[in-house]
Amino acid sequence: MTQTVQHQIDELREIAAEVLEVEPEEITPEGLFAEEHDADSLRAIELLARIEKRFKIDIPQQELPNMVSLRALHEVVAKYAGWQA
Repeated sequence: MTQTVQHQIDELREIAAEVLEVEPEEITPEGLFAEEHDADSLRAIELLARIEKRFKIDIPQQELPNMVSLRALHEVVAKYAGWQA
């Protein structure tokens, strides 16, 4: 994993931690947001909105079901932000 990818993941972890109201260290790459952090649909929409604002991108709400973990979140954001995943 390149330093850039790690930086992207760390930034997404910080945003997810704020939205889920947990410490960043509690969010693991494969940890499921709903099961492990009680994320509901409102938090998912908030997470999407913050990511769109932070990275100045548009992600269709149809992607929400795919944004289940930090790793999956990175894959979705990378696709719309033009990052190399």
